[in-house]
Formats: sequence, structure tokens, C-alpha cells
Amino acid sequence: MSSAATRPTGEDDLWSVDQHLADILATVQPLEPIELQLLDAQGCVLVEDVTVPVSLPPFDNSSMDGYAVRVADVAGASEEFPAALEVIGDVAAGADDPVRVGPGQAARIMTGAPLPPGAEAVVPVEWTDGGLGEGPAGGMRARSLAPEDAEGQVRVHRPVEARAHVRAEGSDVKAGDRALAAGAILGPPQIALLAAIGRGTVKVRPRPRVVVVSTGSELVQPGEQLGHGRIYDSNSFALTAAARDAGAIAYRVGAVADDADTLRSTIEDQLIRADLLVTTGGVSVGAYDVVKEALADIGDEDVPGSGIEFRKLAMQPGKPQGFGSIGPDHTPLLALPGNPVSSYVSFELFVRPAIRALMGLTDLHRPVVRATLTADKALRSPKGRRQFLRGRYADGEVTPVGGAGSHLVAALAHADALIVVPEDMESVEPGTEVEVVPLG
Repeated sequence: MSSAATRPTGEDDLWSVDQHLADILATVQPLEPIELQLLDAQGCVLVEDVTVPVSLPPFDNSSMDGYAVRVADVAGASEEFPAALEVIGDVAAGADDPVRVGPGQAARIMTGAPLPPGAEAVVPVEWTDGGLGEGPAGGMRARSLAPEDAEGQVRVHRPVEARAHVRAEGSDVKAGDRALAAGAILGPPQIALLAAIGRGTVKVRPRPRVVVVSTGSELVQPGEQLGHGRIYDSNSFALTAAARDAGAIAYRVGAVADDADTLRSTIEDQLIRADLLVTTGGVSVGAYDVVKEALADIGDEDVPGSGIEFRKLAMQPGKPQGFGSIGPDHTPLLALPGNPVSSYVSFELFVRPAIRALMGLTDLHRPVVRATLTADKALRSPKGRRQFLRGRYADGEVTPVGGAGSHLVAALAHADALIVVPEDMESVEPGTEVEVVPLG
């Protein structure tokens, strides 16, 4: 799996967090690009620049309901001395043969309709007698633009400047411009732009398919009866949700009992729909650590790098980890510890970057910020381990949430950041500036 250059050295043969992550990212390759329909491409990464084939908007058009006019014909117009213009026709959105506006003329025009030949500006309907009528007390009230308002003539009460209320051809993007660059993630605005310039399909790297398998005979599915010695399976839900949040299409497999043959069969069955497999639980040194038993010899001895390697990392929580590839397509598999906090922290550190690498992104990691630690007492950290504590981050300060226990799901639910204590620090005093990884 890994090169000799990345092998750990030192006490207990511990891998560093950085060594393990580097090994994963050296193995995980971006998925092959495919052509997808626009809506199917949502959340995917664009693999080529998209050039605008036609300007947007493709023609000068009105931004208002009103009248298309020549500027000279309404110069000096006022409430007392309105400009009277002959209405020669209507221009609706989608009109392909609009009337020509000559001296002393106007054309009724709708929002989005093309500016007719000869016209230089648009007068909003509210500035004319075509948009006003007499109110119940003799005052003026607004009325919508309708063909019967003008009866062949319209009076304009204000002047306009050239190009007023006109959206110019190419004012959004011009033909030949780059609409989107390779590497862009296609969200709703990007898909809107592609549709607006006429693209029906786009070449992208597909969203990776991630299968999450939790293990443990003690696990019960939420909604079922909880017997003595049993706990609800939260890991598979947390990691499936986290995979979707990272951009993947994620599938959750119900908890597999502590039986190596059953687990091995389950994983092999899931290979058909997986670009990445994630297991949780069974990677430590206990008598029932089924993942190690099931996957220790699953690799193809004729294929270099195939198989799963189980490791101890210099981190807390999350010391036991597994990584490798299985199956005919060398599908990557990350085996995470079973304690809920260990599992989630491991996902953030290792699985999330792997998902983003499969997507073809170059920005794989959450941002790291510096914040001042606010706490009642110093934080303790084991020597030689990189510790990740849950915290709440705001306004340049971070406060620990809960303790260091890897089972504290409630504390995890109330945290929005990880506080990073480096390997060379055993104590962090309140007021110290620390590294923080926001999880939002």
C-alpha cells in the first residue's frame, strides 16, 4: 500500500496523521469524467472551460413594462406639458418581427421584449397616461399596462436618457467569454448560467458513490426495541450524512454483526455501487474486532498494493485506522474506529479529503483558523499525540464542548469546530492561541 518513505518510525510504530493522510491521497485518484445532463450534474466538478456561444442577453431588451420611444420625442416632457406620441403597436417578449419606431411614435413593450428598431429608450408605464387612471376621490391610481389604455396615443410625463430601462445585448456575458472555468462545482447558479447559454449537457467528474458499513453485534437500528447491552447505531447515520455533506452520493448499510464471513460478503456485495467504502468499528485489538479479521487477507496477492493495512496513529481520538483497496477495480476502503467521536473525527481528517480528491477538487481540506482558547482550566493532551477536541468557535475565540471521551455524542452535536492540540504540547492554558478547524 504505502512506500517505504512514508513508513512510520519511532515508539510503538505509530503513523502520524499527516503520513496516513498522505498515503490515502496518493492512492485515491479522481473519477473519470462523463457527460451529464444539467440537473444530473448538480454537485459535480466541471472538467473543462465552458465558453459562451451567444451573448447574454442575446439582444437589447426592455427591463420594464412601458413604451419604447425616441429620446428626442420626449425631451422636455412634464406633467403640465406631456409629450403626445402615436402608439403604433405592441412588442411582446419573444417577438421576432417588432414594429419600427419613427419620429413622434411609441410602441407598447413588455419586460424582456426586444427593443424595436428606431427606439432608443423605454419609458416606464407609470410615467404615462397609459399606466394611470382616476382614483375614487379624484386622485390618480396605478393601473397595469394594457393595449386599450392608449387608444392610439400615449402621453409621456417625463423625459428619458438614451438606453434608459434597456438591458444591453451582452451586458451579462458576451459571446466568446469564459462562462465557467474547469474545477467549478456546479450548484444552482452555475446550472442556471449553463442553461441560459444553451448548454444541455456538460462534462464533469461524477459525484463519488460512498458506501458506509457499521459493524457490531451490539448495534440496533433507530426505531427498534433496545435490549440489554445494546446501543443504537449512530455511526452509519453520521458518516452517511457527512459523506453527503462532502459532496458524495452516499449509501448506508445497516449494522453487520461481529461475523467475519458475513462482513466480508457484505462488503463484496457493495463493491458494485461503491467508489469508496467506509467501515466503522472492529479495527482495534479486541477479540471481536471483526473488520481486521474479515479484511486482513482480502487483497489480491497478484496485484501490488491490494489489500487493507491496519495501523496505529499518533492521534486522539482515532488511534486505530485501516486503509487499502479491494476488489477488481481496486476500490479504496477506509476502516474507521467504532467510538462515535473517533469515527466522526476520522471521517473529517481522512474520508472527507478522499471524497473531494475523487471529485477532482484541489482544495481538499477544511480551512484552519487561529483562535483564542477560552476555558476554565488548561487542556491536557497525551504526549506525542495530536489531539482533536470538540469546541464552539465564534469571533476569534473557541470554547471546549464536553470532555475528551470518544463516546460523547451529545458534545459532538453541540460543537461546530475541532480544537487541534499538536503532538509536542501536553497542556494548553486558557488565553493561548490554538488551531481550529470550523466544521460548518
